[in-house]
Amino acid sequence: MAREVFLLQLALVVLLVAAAVVAFVIQTRRDTMTDARHRTLAAAESFAHSWGLQAALNSADPTAKLQPLAEAARKASGVDALIVYKLDGITLTHSDPRQIGKHVIGPYADAARGKPFTRTFEGALGLSVVSAAPVKDSSGRVIAIVAAPVTVEKVQKSVNEQLPLFLGSAVGALALAGGGAGLVSRRLRRQTHGLGPAEMTRMYEHHDAVLHAVREGVLIIGRDGRLLLANDEARRLLDLPPDAEGHHVGDLGLDHRTAELLASDRIATDEVHLAQDRLLAVNKRSTTPYGAHQGSVVTLRDTTELRWLSGRAEVARERLRLLYDAGARIGSTLNVARTAEELAQVAVPRFADIVTVELQEAVLKGEEPAVAGTELHRTAIAGLAADHPLRPVGELMRFAPGSPVAASVEQGRSVVEPDLAGSSAWRSMDPERARRILDHGVHSLVVVPLRARGVVLGLVSFWRSGSSPPFDDEDLSFAEELAGRAAVGIDNARRYTRERTMAMTLQRSLMPRGLPDQDALEVAHRYLPAQAGVGGDWFDVIPLPGARVALVIGDVVGHGLHAAATMGRLRIAVHNFSALDLSPDELLRHLDELVTHIDVQDEDTEEGPAITGATCLYVVYDSVSGQVTAATAGHLPPAVAHPDGSVEFLQTPVSPPLGLGTGLPFETAELSMPEGSRLVLYTDGLVENRSRDLDAGLEALRAALAGPDRTPEDTCTAVMQSLLPAGSTDDVALLVARTRRLDPADVAEWDVPRDPAAVGPVRNACVRQLAAWGLQHIAFGAELVLSELITNAVRHGAEPIHVRLLHTRTLICEVSDGSSTSPHIRQAKDTDEDGRGLFLVAQFAEQWGTRYSPRGKTIWAAQSIDPDAPTSEEESADQLLDRWEHRGEW
Repeated sequence: MAREVFLLQLALVVLLVAAAVVAFVIQTRRDTMTDARHRTLAAAESFAHSWGLQAALNSADPTAKLQPLAEAARKASGVDALIVYKLDGITLTHSDPRQIGKHVIGPYADAARGKPFTRTFEGALGLSVVSAAPVKDSSGRVIAIVAAPVTVEKVQKSVNEQLPLFLGSAVGALALAGGGAGLVSRRLRRQTHGLGPAEMTRMYEHHDAVLHAVREGVLIIGRDGRLLLANDEARRLLDLPPDAEGHHVGDLGLDHRTAELLASDRIATDEVHLAQDRLLAVNKRSTTPYGAHQGSVVTLRDTTELRWLSGRAEVARERLRLLYDAGARIGSTLNVARTAEELAQVAVPRFADIVTVELQEAVLKGEEPAVAGTELHRTAIAGLAADHPLRPVGELMRFAPGSPVAASVEQGRSVVEPDLAGSSAWRSMDPERARRILDHGVHSLVVVPLRARGVVLGLVSFWRSGSSPPFDDEDLSFAEELAGRAAVGIDNARRYTRERTMAMTLQRSLMPRGLPDQDALEVAHRYLPAQAGVGGDWFDVIPLPGARVALVIGDVVGHGLHAAATMGRLRIAVHNFSALDLSPDELLRHLDELVTHIDVQDEDTEEGPAITGATCLYVVYDSVSGQVTAATAGHLPPAVAHPDGSVEFLQTPVSPPLGLGTGLPFETAELSMPEGSRLVLYTDGLVENRSRDLDAGLEALRAALAGPDRTPEDTCTAVMQSLLPAGSTDDVALLVARTRRLDPADVAEWDVPRDPAAVGPVRNACVRQLAAWGLQHIAFGAELVLSELITNAVRHGAEPIHVRLLHTRTLICEVSDGSSTSPHIRQAKDTDEDGRGLFLVAQFAEQWGTRYSPRGKTIWAAQSIDPDAPTSEEESADQLLDRWEHRGEW
């Protein structure tokens, strides 16, 4: 305010000084012109009436006499010149001597007529004033004229000498005004605590806004309990009279409790007071810490609607938390029944007192739900006491046509029954049970269909009892939202159940249904699918010729149908390759090529993901020698538990998993195992999980296998109990085989020189050995088979030639030689003398084949030792050959 006052004073002073200067200039100009007229006219008339002027004019040389006088008078009067000239215009005197004698031209007619005059003109020296006065003789006749000119500038100089004094006075006035304004500003700042005009204006605006614009009542009350100030909102909330300010708060008609608080010195924080039909939150604080005037300030808020809205907001927040919890809890197990139970449990008691869930039978089995029907299975129930009147879990629910529940299922729409006692349609479904339900205190119901992908899976019923409020439309909307989320979880669980059932069915059909009969190993196995679904772990036991057995175990990465189908493809491939009697490394090499080829085909046809990631371990045990030969494709090594209780892992050369296409060779590892040793094959799900790394798992397996000798069944049980993790996320396959050795008495061997004459003695020795084993009933066939095989080896093979007979479940005849040429059956022509030997072998043997070794090949043939088998007397070799020649009989 002081600055504004100062500026206002300065402006006024400047305006006054400017006006004074303008007036002074105008007045000075006017006075200057008047002074110039008076000065020139006085000088001219004075010189015109001076004594002796007439005599000088009549003298012989007027200029000589008058010029000195004129100059003296000019200097004395302050004019520029005193010019005397006759009536003919000839100049007699002049301030410029050069002008004397010249003719003067000017408006001097008035002076010639005897009248003095004054004129203003613009000359070479600027604005000038000239006066002329006549010179008369004694008779009054004008005889000459005197002119006195003067420039205005010359007169102005004298006036300008007064201007500094005037301006100094103006400056003094300005200084005086500024000093006064400064003193006023200093005084005002002291009174306003240093606040400037902007701050004071803003404070006033804020003060006005707080008092009249905010939606909160404000009261200021003095120490004596009188109301000093009240804003508009406070007047409205308390219904104060217009002249309330200045009155004691006890005289304003307020509630006694409210008036007592306002008049006291007690502070208050959000105290709720009743004012007519409003609930006011009252806050009271003392003004003592903020000023010298002791009193209190009171703020009032209308919380009537706020409390209602806060209640609604709390309900909405609770509903959102319930939906969040439902999303986190429902569908966590991918089990249909468990998901229905989670829906029921999450809604009790936060939304309903009782919840029941009914599902279609097809949904429970994981099948596609049929068209909505009125027969559902009660799957879950929550919130009921032991003596509840509702139907138990597992019971088939049949809803009467036309009832609200049946309409909900058939039409797929939700139904709300706020008052069950007044619903005749609901009570008509089962009057006796309805009465019992009402007697139990249940009074309100919401039925919502569980709909997913446009199909009704079942329905969920929400019940309220006791003092719980009845359901309304908002509750129905929330129930539909909750049921919609649960329906998605149930449908996911149903689809998972269907896929898992299909995968398990496929896996059971592809896994070995029983172990083959063989004498080389005593085998036990375990297979446990993961909780997350069927995986690709598999195993197999494959009997091989020569009293050998192949143990196979593998793992396909992933779960579900694809993993199960991939496992089946690999198992079939291993069976086919093992029929060729390949070595483990050769078998894995062929299997790897097959997997790579299948991957390429799957990528071209876009039928599914590749098989890459499958592992396999192939182990061959020879019961004659006790030799174990193993090769692995990325699988964990087998464990060997010796009869003395020690355990070791057969460290096979590291090879990549199947189908990677690395081109690296597969190598074998060999180990001679004493009889009674246990060979343990397993998958990584047994020894590795989230809480245990692989090394720790292998050590745990070593500890479980160590100790006294146990049967394979007992070993499987002990290992599964020790190592199987709870809630395994991966398949577990375990295969335990205890070795047996073939009795040396059941093995006969001969070395045969490459000489046709040696065939007969070896054949005879073999017949004697058969007789020693009590196998005379198959001697004819065995003799024929051995004769053909030894003859072929002598004629077409290479040394060394070795013959071996194995007495097991069958009689196995083996003839080995150093040649790698594989024989095969061919059709002999009528003129051929040979070509019929392998045909005879194939007819007398149940199976025959060829296997290769680093030293050559072995041709083997297995004959049944069953006494009921055909003997030589039943069908001779000649008869067989006759049938061979007449091929139409075969």
